[in-house]
Amino acid sequence: MLRDYAVDERISTTQQAKLAYVYVRQSSVGQIRHHQESTALQYRLVDRALGLGWPRERVEIIDDDLGKSGAEAQHRYGFQRLIAEVGLGHAGLVLSYDASRLARNNSDWHQLLQLCSMFSVLIADSEQIYDPGLYHDRLLLGLSGIMSEAELHQIRMRLHTGERQKAARGELRIPLPAGLIYAPAGGIMLNPDAQVQERIRLVFDSFMRLGSAKAVVRYLRQADLALPVRPLKGPAPHEIAWRDATDARVRNILKNPVYAGAYVYGRRCAAPEKRSEGAKNPTRAVPRVSTGAEDSAKVGI
Repeated sequence: MLRDYAVDERISTTQQAKLAYVYVRQSSVGQIRHHQESTALQYRLVDRALGLGWPRERVEIIDDDLGKSGAEAQHRYGFQRLIAEVGLGHAGLVLSYDASRLARNNSDWHQLLQLCSMFSVLIADSEQIYDPGLYHDRLLLGLSGIMSEAELHQIRMRLHTGERQKAARGELRIPLPAGLIYAPAGGIMLNPDAQVQERIRLVFDSFMRLGSAKAVVRYLRQADLALPVRPLKGPAPHEIAWRDATDARVRNILKNPVYAGAYVYGRRCAAPEKRSEGAKNPTRAVPRVSTGAEDSAKVGI
């Protein structure tokens, strides 16, 4: 429970005549499911706004960004809305449980601070009230943003290091193509669906006979034969879907090293330079590096 607070002397009647915005965010769907107390604490900031003198009808909750990372504002439409409301002069107070809920990126954080300073908007967390127009408050808020961004960097580094170590041992479970599944007792086995097995074999046999991926696509389309695809979005386990043959889908089958019995990791890396092209999380291929530990039990197709 949040304790009662006396109304801060920095809160003016002009600010109370405007809206108080409670910003709620969790970084992933998993956090929303398994850390419900954190989400509930954020929603209870409405009581904090009421205790600071805002009537309930002038308290608005922005929770459009539940399940979205705070690393950048590009796809956080709730944060973009908050920035717009502050810039339009509608806000008197912005509440968030801590700085990491509002932003994990210094450029986004300081954009909010600058606007709040220009329009005399207060920022409050679960414990304190800050006026970005005051030097010492702005300094504390700036340090909070730096620590929030640094914390995200440390979390990513730990996760990436652990992932690389598991991959080096061949224990990291990578997404498998439609023709293969993870065996219950460990290892990889053929998809038990006979139709899936037959179609994957047909792609390889047709490529050996016809000599090119484009020729395989033409053959499959003329015969009205779809390809099995395992979508990677949505909750696991991912069910097999049947899609029309395309050049990309045929090449993904022919060039997938798992069908050759090879364990690979890190085939692609982030490509922030491609964000201007509209992709949400753009990647690019990295040069192949042989480690000498690529062999694994081969699976015959």
